Amino acid sequence: MATHKSAEKRARQDARRRDRNRVVKSRAKSTVKALRADLDAGAAGLRDKLRETESILRKAASRGAIPKRRASRLVSRLAKRVAKAKS
Repeated sequence: MATHKSAEKRARQDARRRDRNRVVKSRAKSTVKALRADLDAGAAGLRDKLRETESILRKAASRGAIPKRRASRLVSRLAKRVAKAKS
């Protein structure tokens, strides 16, 4: 446990960031999962859903909630699947 003023502040900041990152990560995972489910079901409007998912992943990466390379990798793989589903 924090025993001096700066350590207490750091603990408060860490708690805020952890809560914020949890929300951002959860939203990103949910949208990826939903897009994958739509791909498997052969739903319509995949390009729009891909665009929304990409936006959410890129925002999560720019905020530092997930690594930028992971976001790029996920977007790339999803885009490939969407392109394949269209043809």
